[in-house]
Amino acid sequence: MEAYKKEFIEFMVDCQVLKFGDFVTKSGRKTPFFVNTGFYRTGSQLRKLGAYYAEAINGSFGLDFDVLFGPAYKGIPLTVAASIAISEKYDTDIRYCSNRKEVKDHGDKGILLGSPIQDGDRVVIIEDVTTAGTSIEETLPIIKAQGDVNPIGLVVSVDRMERGQGEKSALAEIEEKYGLKTTAIVTMAEVVEHLYNREYKGKVIIDDKLKAAIDSYYEQYGVKA
Repeated sequence: MEAYKKEFIEFMVDCQVLKFGDFVTKSGRKTPFFVNTGFYRTGSQLRKLGAYYAEAINGSFGLDFDVLFGPAYKGIPLTVAASIAISEKYDTDIRYCSNRKEVKDHGDKGILLGSPIQDGDRVVIIEDVTTAGTSIEETLPIIKAQGDVNPIGLVVSVDRMERGQGEKSALAEIEEKYGLKTTAIVTMAEVVEHLYNREYKGKVIIDDKLKAAIDSYYEQYGVKA
């Protein structure tokens, strides 16, 4: 596993973004782990987060695209942080764009904030985490309504590695249904590999009991071989 992935896993733990316990996902699944990017709350945290996203984006898509789109609301700071990091790390200016939940009818009118999306633009979508692929169904129509636009990819922070609407993973379904290449900074398999029975800052985060709960979750919601 690359060093930046290990660093990112520990960074999520430090920021309390990656939590273990009893949770319910947006898709209604009871899960023993949860990723909430709303817990990135300081400038230094967002700066680091943007750098991790920038590395994942460059590694999978390169920098030959025009717009980084972050769906409201959580995607707004993600797209700002990542576009700044791309500029700083790779000396490349990528435009950023997000949507509003309500259309603005005065001043800077419309549903978008940041850069407009224009005909011919190649767009990479940035999200926090995809569980069942439901959010992309809301995002793509907004982007495509702007003109002759080419959404080329989706990047998330964590691939939860579970089924979407059918038997394939949510990210695989998105690739197949929408023709989008997908990537993640880390997968849950990498998270478990790095934290299982390993002490971090004086504590074992994933012990045998939690590992069994995660395994049980994947028996129910994991991708079937």
